[in-house]
Amino acid sequence: MPIRTSQILKNLSRRSLIAAGVAMMVTAMAPAAVAADNWPDKPLHLIVGFPAGSSPDLSARALAEPLEKKLGQTIIVENRVGAGGNIAGEYVAKADGYTFSVMINGNMTIAKMLNPAVRYDPIKDLQPVSLIGVAPLVLVAPSSAPQGKAFMEAAAKAGDKWSYGSPGVGTVGHLGMELLKSRSAIKAVHVPYTGYPQVFNGIQGGDLKLSMLPPALAMAQIQAGKLHGIGVTSAARSPLAPGLPSLKELGVNNFDLEIWNAVAAPKSMPKAHVDKLAAAVSDIVRTPEMRQKLSMQGWQAVGSSPEGLSNRIQQDVKALGTIIREQGITAQ
Repeated sequence: MPIRTSQILKNLSRRSLIAAGVAMMVTAMAPAAVAADNWPDKPLHLIVGFPAGSSPDLSARALAEPLEKKLGQTIIVENRVGAGGNIAGEYVAKADGYTFSVMINGNMTIAKMLNPAVRYDPIKDLQPVSLIGVAPLVLVAPSSAPQGKAFMEAAAKAGDKWSYGSPGVGTVGHLGMELLKSRSAIKAVHVPYTGYPQVFNGIQGGDLKLSMLPPALAMAQIQAGKLHGIGVTSAARSPLAPGLPSLKELGVNNFDLEIWNAVAAPKSMPKAHVDKLAAAVSDIVRTPEMRQKLSMQGWQAVGSSPEGLSNRIQQDVKALGTIIREQGITAQ
């Protein structure tokens, strides 16, 4: 059957309309795609809530240079110090999509629970980007203390006659010990100090029987024979505290607590940019050079996806949040 000219023109018109529609869609999508591919197209600001030379600051500055090369933009490191890192947390929560931060776990998890006056909610106002490094705390005692399970038995038998020290109410050393008390027969009484050096002096002077210290501080004193290491708070043994058992090995069930630092972004940063930043940070953290730098700072390098960091946040909030609520712990 012969095809009529009118039918041919009708088919061509339909094809032209479809082609024109596709072209319009591609044109509309192009700017967004280009913007995502080109991000960051101006310098980024990396915020640290602690002073120069502190552990988060050292991690941030070690990360900044390779991140500049990987993203092709200048990274400006800024220290916004105060309120235990929460001034920086609030600043980042309200920042634009060209600002991010290296934070410790407390500022990304329980800051609002410990102090309702904090003007940001880490769960609602921040986005997890990538975990940088983790470290257990080390349960320590005077050098004359018994070892391993014998110490745990002695601590349980002593009840509230023993005291433990921490660098302050609401710190991880405080909450970690209260978590241990909730999952063991230990009943030691909390004595808050102004910092870890004062806690160490309290143990040395005989005022304290136990404490949880960061591994870099604890291992130096253990190796010098000034403290005795009982065990680590991570689920398994840690390369940061060689030779020490986990508390699980000493009979404490369902106990897994680590300090960590990570990269966080404000909610204003688009998800595509968060994923790009996370991939860059994770790749850098896993390099031999960065692993070595973090190890020297007292961290075991990790590197993770935003989802992996989110899981760690949820784990901390569940474990430490329960202790905070049950005991009504507040930190001003």
